[in-house]
Formats: sequence, structure tokens, C-alpha cells
Amino acid sequence: MSSYKFQQLIDGAWRDAVGGAAWELVNPATEEIIAEIPFGDARDAEAALDAAARAFPAWAQLTPYDRAPYLFRAAAWIREHHEDLARISSEECGKPLREARGEWTTAANSFEWFAEEAKRAHGRVVPSRRADRRLLVVHQPVGVVGTITAWNFPVYNPVRAWSAALAAGCTVVGRPSEYTPRSAMLLGQALVEAGIPAGVINVINGDPSSMGEAMLRDPRCRKIAFTGSTRVGKLLMDGASQTVTRLSLELGGNAPVLIFPDVDVEATARAAVGSKMRNNGQVCIAPQRFFVHSRIAEAFIERTGDLAAKLRLGAGLDESSDVGPLINAVQRDRLSRIVDASVEAGAQLVAGGARPVELPRGYFYQPTILTGVTPEMPAYREELFGPVMPIIPFDDIDHALALANATEYGLAAYVHTRSLNTAIRAYEGLEFGMIGVNEWLPTTPEMPFGGVKASGLGREYGSEGLHEYMETKAVYIGGI
Repeated sequence: MSSYKFQQLIDGAWRDAVGGAAWELVNPATEEIIAEIPFGDARDAEAALDAAARAFPAWAQLTPYDRAPYLFRAAAWIREHHEDLARISSEECGKPLREARGEWTTAANSFEWFAEEAKRAHGRVVPSRRADRRLLVVHQPVGVVGTITAWNFPVYNPVRAWSAALAAGCTVVGRPSEYTPRSAMLLGQALVEAGIPAGVINVINGDPSSMGEAMLRDPRCRKIAFTGSTRVGKLLMDGASQTVTRLSLELGGNAPVLIFPDVDVEATARAAVGSKMRNNGQVCIAPQRFFVHSRIAEAFIERTGDLAAKLRLGAGLDESSDVGPLINAVQRDRLSRIVDASVEAGAQLVAGGARPVELPRGYFYQPTILTGVTPEMPAYREELFGPVMPIIPFDDIDHALALANATEYGLAAYVHTRSLNTAIRAYEGLEFGMIGVNEWLPTTPEMPFGGVKASGLGREYGSEGLHEYMETKAVYIGGI
């Protein structure tokens, strides 16, 4: 793996931090230091913004047909090095290797899809009410884009933004989480290996506050795409209001799952546990509040409890592991407090609810099933971001919708039923940006990704995601 670059990428060169600082990267499964990564500050961000601003005019002037080959070659490099890349990502974030493989496959798919979608960024001719005038609408790239992304999907989070921005003709300064920087650096290397011009993609790692401030205060940074908590998203909105910087925000979620009595309980329970425990529950669109019809609730609870108890915890690089660790001790301890507080308030544990004694090292937490959860409990209100399934019974669809919508969040929601009428009533009544109907993974590059309410602004992926990185220009041609 010596050919892989784990430094900052600025203006086509791999660099250490300006101040010489480094970040000790920890394997969350073992708590061992696995690498030292450059840890920069505002000076590194400013150098990257300078490079992106210099590179923008030439990159923007290329046609979508000229930009596409770079993205296709980056995707090909990812596929060629797929196993190595997955192992590096699994080691730094802890997720099972099969999930890391899927993340890198998605990265290649994303580059390929947007390489083609940019060719379909059609403008339009508007019929004029005057014979001597012509009216055109054209789309042009926004400019320099800053991206700030989270650790839970260290490849998928940045590639959602980068693939669309680059295809649209923008240049990028990407700041990944300091907990998982190597994955984003490898994503940058894929583009370098593809021959992308210097400065078009820049990857920095370091202090999130000073780097974010550098992006906000620089008028050349015309847009910031952020994936992370609602709290930080609100801070970015405050900062962007001073510079009128465009934002895309993919923030927190508290996804409801509506399970109606006509489902196959066994199949649904298996799929529910698998979906909930994916990435150890550290998924913004993770199913979280499981609303199960009272006619099948008892059977569903019993089956999910059995299934959760049988899941094997372990390092992501161990192929036999079903569930990996949480990203760090802070996340593990926060989740433990949420479960403990909910149990103290009257919730009942069906499975899990503690750190596994057989794994004294690593940030592990047992897959947990909770019942008796009520709206005032933290396990109901807060975004869990961990392997905890609260199960709440409901009596009818109106009851279920009222419970599901009683949250500030509106990212993803899930409906499981064999009835088309029930499915339509449910997805039309749910106040969420993405709905999975008999589907546990509502995301793909060709569909818009994003939420409503406190879950964010704008959309990534889909044709909507491409246009997030483009300005609309109205052209009036007179005197004809």
C-alpha cells in the first residue's frame, strides 16, 4: 500500500501541513494508532482555495464531454484498486469490510453517472412576446466549492458532492473528518491518477473551525456543501449569511419505520435488524424509530431481539464480523447515556444495552433492542447514530403518521406493507425528503438525496444534485 498518498492535496501536489502539525489516526476497533496524518489550519485552507480559484476558469470552460473522461478514469482507478481502498477505509472507520467495499463501488458509480449527467444539463429557449428578441436560459458552474464531510461514510459523503461539482465545472476544496481523512485522500488520488488538472481537486485535513471559517470568509468560495450535525449546519448558516455563500446541508435524521400488519414478520425483522445495524447504526438515513402495528408488535420484538443478540461484534477487517465499533469513545459514551437514561425513564431492554465485556478494547456497543419507549425519552427524540432499535406499537395509519412526523428532522422514512393504498397514504403523509417503500436503502446516484425541516437544505445526487452546483443565467438578445 506504499503507493497510496496520505497527505494534503493542494494544487496538484501532496503536502504536509503548513505548520507541520500531525493528527494521530486511531483504529476504532483496537484503539491503536495506525497513522500520522498532516493536520493543517486556515493557512492550508487558504492555499487550497488559491489553487482552486486559479484552476476554475480553465476547468469551467471545458465542455461536459471534455470533463467526463477524467471522472471515468477516476472510476476505473477505484475499481482497479478496490480491495486495497476498502481495507484502508475499514481500518480507519471500523465498518465491516463488505460495507467498505460497497462504499468504494458507489464512489466509482457516482463519478460515472455524473460524467454522463452533466451532458444533459440542458438550458432552454423561451418563446418571446416580441419578434425582435430572443430569450435563453443557460446553466454555468457556480465556481469554487468547499466541502466539509463527516466520518460515518468517509468515501460516500465526499463523493456525493465532488462528483456533481466536478462534472458541473466547479473546482473543489474538500475537508474530510479528521477521524477518517485517508479515504478522502484516496478519492483525491483517484482523480490525480486520472490526470485531472492541478488545483481542480484539493483535499485538506485539519482544524474544522479554522478551515470552515476560511471557506466562509473567502468570497471566491461560492458554495459550501456540508454533511454533519444539525447543530454545526446552523452555525454554517449563520456564517454564510454574512457572505451570502450558497449552501447544501445534509444534516441529522430521526428516521421512522412504519411496519403494517400485512408484512411477513420473519423477513421484515431480519431486514430491519440488518438495515439498522449497517455501519453500526452510524448512518444519517438509518431507520431509527420502529413503529410496528400492535397486532404484530410482540412477534416482531421477540424476533428482532433474538437476531440482535446473535450478531457478532468485531473489527471491520475481520470478515466474520457483523457489526463494527463506533467511531470513538465520545460516540460510544453518548449512546450509552441515551440508552441508560431511557431505561431509567421506563424503557425495557430486550437485547444488548451495554459495552461487550468480551471486547475490552475498541469502541464497541452491543446491538440493542428497546421497548416501552415514549416521546419524551432521549432514545425517541435524539438521533441515536448507533446500534439501538426502539420499537413502538401503533394502532392505525393516522396514529403512525402522527408519531412519525413528531420530530424536527425530515431526512428519510420507511414504510413496509403489501397494500398499495397503505403505501401511498403513508409516503404522501410522511414529512421526509426520502421514503423507502419496502426498501431499506433509499439512495442511488440517479435519485435526489436530501431532507426537509432541520435535516438540511438542497439535494445531492440526481439531476437536482448537479444543478446545486450550477447558476442559472437568463440571456436576452434584442435588436434582431
